[in-house]
Amino acid sequence: MPFDHNDHYHRLLLRQLPPGARAALDVGCGTGRFAGRLAERGLTVDAVDPSAEVIEAAEATAPSGTGGPRFVHADITTMELPAAHYDFVSCLASIHHVPFDTVARLRDTLAPGGVLAILGCYPERTAADHAVALAAVPSNAAARLVVGAGDRLRGRQAPPRAPVARPELPLPEIRRRAAELLPGHRVRRLLFWRYLLVYRKPVS
Repeated sequence: MPFDHNDHYHRLLLRQLPPGARAALDVGCGTGRFAGRLAERGLTVDAVDPSAEVIEAAEATAPSGTGGPRFVHADITTMELPAAHYDFVSCLASIHHVPFDTVARLRDTLAPGGVLAILGCYPERTAADHAVALAAVPSNAAARLVVGAGDRLRGRQAPPRAPVARPELPLPEIRRRAAELLPGHRVRRLLFWRYLLVYRKPVS
């Protein structure tokens, strides 16, 4: 399995879990690895992806028995979501596959005090974008070599790849739209062409 930029940030995302979280929604779950890590922490997890092939592969590799994620083949823009239900909603490199306004649906499905954590992708448009991208190149190359060598030794096979979409919204536009839809959010630019957006729903 090649070095995965999203897997690299699992621990950062897990640190966004609110205390006492019980129910989680993972949007665009892909391999299901992050959904599995949420389930390992005792959360009830709904893991959603629009690709039937990806969902099938995630189910096949998930640990058997109870307590694992519930994998759902569905389109997050149209599926029915319970109001004020989830304590944690995660999106790992998936929000750019749908209209950004979809975050309003995710906001509304959060329980009071719940957290929406988006690990997003953005195109390189500004000097700052290009500088961060350039800084990521050596680390990216080194990580790919190390992970690739380890996988070859273990004989691991890469899972099916989810459909890929090119991100269109530049980071300033993401910040602007998030300010309208997710007041009080925080955005951090990360290495490996990613950003982290965190929104906590008010308790009252």
